[in-house]
Amino acid sequence: MALFHVRMDVDIPRDLDPEVRADTVATEKAYSQDLQRQGKWVHLWRIVGQFSNISIFDVESADELHEILWNLPLFPYMTIEVMPLTKHGSSIK
Repeated sequence: MALFHVRMDVDIPRDLDPEVRADTVATEKAYSQDLQRQGKWVHLWRIVGQFSNISIFDVESADELHEILWNLPLFPYMTIEVMPLTKHGSSIK
């Protein structure tokens, strides 16, 4: 398994049809919750005051993470920053 720190900043156009927006946000929520239940999206934190989050993914590979991110319904409206993680030599875990 590989761990990744992912920051997602969302910028939905203000003129997007409200029904399309609501449907996209609902679909995004269902997709993300399914990935959480699968153990792939292990942490999800909102950044206070922003339409942004910091997430930790535990996936088989960078390719799997790429597919997950590209399939996010809000992906077209996101700026995403990915950082691969590895164990720290001073960690006791």
